[in-house]
Amino acid sequence: MNLEGKTLFITGASRGIGLAIAKRAAADGANIVIAAKTTEPNPKLPGTIHSAAEEIRAAGGHPLPLPVDIREEAQVLEAVQRAVAAFGGIDILVNNASAISLTDTEHTPIKRYDLMNGINARGTFLCTQACLPELKKSAAAGRNAHVLTMSPPLSMKTHWFAPHTAYTMAKYGMSMCTLGHAGEFRKYGIAVNSLWPRTAIATAALQMIPGVDIGACRKPEILADAAYLVLTSDAREARNSGNFHIDDELLAAHGQADLDRYSVTPGTTKFVPDFFVD
Repeated sequence: MNLEGKTLFITGASRGIGLAIAKRAAADGANIVIAAKTTEPNPKLPGTIHSAAEEIRAAGGHPLPLPVDIREEAQVLEAVQRAVAAFGGIDILVNNASAISLTDTEHTPIKRYDLMNGINARGTFLCTQACLPELKKSAAAGRNAHVLTMSPPLSMKTHWFAPHTAYTMAKYGMSMCTLGHAGEFRKYGIAVNSLWPRTAIATAALQMIPGVDIGACRKPEILADAAYLVLTSDAREARNSGNFHIDDELLAAHGQADLDRYSVTPGTTKFVPDFFVD
């Protein structure tokens, strides 16, 4: 099973992990809806929906760059309509867009709290809701419909909340969508899963966080390859839905034990760990 001819709606696909997942699917000849905010170049954060479209096209895919703020319902609904008009439907939703602020309660402005929850939890729910009618059609047509959300396993341990309660709440909101929607959509034959990295991933956004050693991170391609395994699994099988996958565990389970090619610095054994992995 591959992604040839499938249509993926990927939020935050203008750069980083979302773009890496898009390019991996593009290698099969997939249609990629790039639903992201950035339309003009930013010297601090490279990548726009248009530059992403060029990279996806070069990788063999068929891009549709759409300016979308996933906090805005009208923009999301319009993007879904344009995707259907261009490609005939939507087979896969990747909820990748996310906002982060590693601040404690005292130093988290409510505006920042609203931003994180608006993009992470609410945005994930909204995009899933908006794509659901098309995903149901895809599943009914036997096209292997999936929802994949880039969010961590749920854990009620204090140490994941105490340093940045607002961010953890917002990120876990995405994971709760996976938990609920996996059960809710099972009757339709739509698989719903989460995927999360064990290590920090070297993206332009990460480089904006002070003190992170990029050389001790892995490349976004590890998540792209792990996502591909999820999205090409049989959505109708119960074991393929409701999972909170960790990238290296999933790859190892599929026989990919040597992960050195994903290291920013080949030979690295001590990586910067990501949040939320016990």
